[in-house]
Amino acid sequence: MQRRSMALMPRLAAPLAATLVALTFAASAQAAKIDLNTPEGATAAARRIQCSMKDGEPTVYWFHGEAFSRVPGERDRKLFNVQGMNIRACQTVKDEKRGTGWRLVSRELLFYTDLKTGELLRTWTNPWTGATVNVVQTANDPVNQRPVFPYDAEGKPTEWRGTLSGRTWWNTITVPLFYLNPLSGDYQKYVGGMYHATEMFNFMGNLDELVNDKVANPSVEVGWVRLATWLPWMENGDRTGLVYIHAAGRKLDSFDQLPPVMLKAIETEYPEYRTPPPLDDARPNETSWTYFKKKVPPPQQNQRSH
Repeated sequence: MQRRSMALMPRLAAPLAATLVALTFAASAQAAKIDLNTPEGATAAARRIQCSMKDGEPTVYWFHGEAFSRVPGERDRKLFNVQGMNIRACQTVKDEKRGTGWRLVSRELLFYTDLKTGELLRTWTNPWTGATVNVVQTANDPVNQRPVFPYDAEGKPTEWRGTLSGRTWWNTITVPLFYLNPLSGDYQKYVGGMYHATEMFNFMGNLDELVNDKVANPSVEVGWVRLATWLPWMENGDRTGLVYIHAAGRKLDSFDQLPPVMLKAIETEYPEYRTPPPLDDARPNETSWTYFKKKVPPPQQNQRSH
């Protein structure tokens, strides 16, 4: 009888042990949960969407899509495809009044690819002028952000502005851009020449991952739309019209998950894009326009004497 009772003890103890483990895990998960309704929680969630909670740990976003033209009075044209990536890292920063926040440093590539082969475009035939032009890929280094804190300089708390539905979250960010074109001359204020664009982002993911601070770098999906004036290498001058890009992607688990066309180009032409900039990077940000200005000399203008 005693021997039988001893044999039953492991069977009785197993469910009890499982229950205790489950209760312990639940208590731990609850303790680790980020509260999106607090300034600190909203700030932490914003960082977790953009990068890792571990200072200096690289995070890679990848996206791909299509580019079209929009000209009044004619059908939109599909111009080429795009492949893009951004490699970034974050650093914890502290401020006596604004609290503990974070700063992001990054570099980004946007490749224009052939509609048939998927390879990087080296030249492109302009369908309006018939001219064959050299393609300048976009390689912006750096693309850094200002620090984000639980409170702003006036003491206003940071708020979570995303949408929750079931166990899914998402947020929408619209960035209208209007500033003096870096390729313009001294009198563009009077004669025109502003850079006019809008970038629209959608980030989305699983709510349980986002609010569990035991997950250092939650998975995130991204959608991106960009409306902008003609790319300078198209040589479209002041022709009426614009380019719009529609793309989507996600935060990758590792750098090696980038598509082969990007891995090859980074290995042979853009090796610095294997890692983010240093966390203390203080360089001014690069844009597709300032990068073009560095890569392409200004055209020689015919001078007339009067």
